[in-house]
Amino acid sequence: MAVVPGEPEAEALCGLLRSDGIECGHRPTAEADSAFEGFGGEGGAHEILVHPRDADRAREILADVQP
Repeated sequence: MAVVPGEPEAEALCGLLRSDGIECGHRPTAEADSAFEGFGGEGGAHEILVHPRDADRAREILADVQP
């Protein structure tokens, strides 16, 4: 769905999606499995996940808030 720099951003965007009735979750991306895992304080990049049926609506919502 989308990749954001860290867990705080992922939580904020998932909260926004949930407020619109879209079930959402997030997890660290594969890049977090690098030798630098844990550096930066936020756990690295996270990807935002939604059900396929909600993907179009979620993209619309996120397009309004992401640069």
